[in-house]
Amino acid sequence: MSTPLAAPDRAPAGDRATGPVATVRRLVPPGLLFALPFLVLFALFMVWPLVHGAWMSLTDTSLSAHDPSFVGLDNYAEALGDADMWQAVGNTVWFTAVSTVPLVAVALAMALLVHTGLPGQWVWRLAFFAPYLLPVGVIGLLWGWLYQPDLGLYNHLLQAAGLDGFAWLSDKDVALHAIVVATLWWTVGFNFLLFLAALQAVPDHLYEAAALDGAGAWRRLWHVTLPQLRRITGVVTVLQILASLKVFDQVYLLTKGGPDGATRPVVEYLYDVGFTGYRLGYASAISYVFFALVVLVSAVQFAAFRRREK
Repeated sequence: MSTPLAAPDRAPAGDRATGPVATVRRLVPPGLLFALPFLVLFALFMVWPLVHGAWMSLTDTSLSAHDPSFVGLDNYAEALGDADMWQAVGNTVWFTAVSTVPLVAVALAMALLVHTGLPGQWVWRLAFFAPYLLPVGVIGLLWGWLYQPDLGLYNHLLQAAGLDGFAWLSDKDVALHAIVVATLWWTVGFNFLLFLAALQAVPDHLYEAAALDGAGAWRRLWHVTLPQLRRITGVVTVLQILASLKVFDQVYLLTKGGPDGATRPVVEYLYDVGFTGYRLGYASAISYVFFALVVLVSAVQFAAFRRREK
């Protein structure tokens, strides 16, 4: 009795698909197709501006001229010798150094207070985080009124205490510190939220073990809570330094960089050079010099945190 011949295997209909769609499916990994919309937008709004800005920094591009010419590294040489640019860099670095410590320390203190179980926790969370939700225009108006020399609240309180008031936003020695205080009130809520989330993730058994060993509240704070927050503290510090280096909005609204450039940060100087002086090529060169400084600071920070973790 003869055995019937087996029918040849037939590929599923999907495997036998032909045409351009099937060719794309065979040549392009499926994951890349899902990521393609993001990659297109990333290249359009991130990669291309970076490349175009780098090219502009090598030309004398201006809003008042239509035919830019190639100038090589002349813009970078001018930027390195620009006293106004270095003054703006110094203002930015000083603002970053003065603002980062309180923005991290105060946020941590606020998170610890809420996490300890204060009555009405939702009220405290709302009060601490709500200012961060305000637009910068509101911040400029509010703190501009508070710092007003004649009718402002702060000078009124000082005069009521028998002290002389300050020209908060027009005194070179005070203006930048006044902006730091306004920035602290406005943005500390974001760091507070990060610290609060990290505190809620600390395992309870660590506190229970410390309590069994006879550790009091302060010892639990120093030997359990703070070590557990080391990594998030590093993250918050890095984020805060990068945010402070990019300061612009509140400075522009409160002082417009004055008096005599004493509060003008690098980003505002870029704005003045590019859109007031019309020198887009030179402004691009300054932006890349500042970008190199930011990258250097970030690299030093990450190297320091890695050493601490080891």
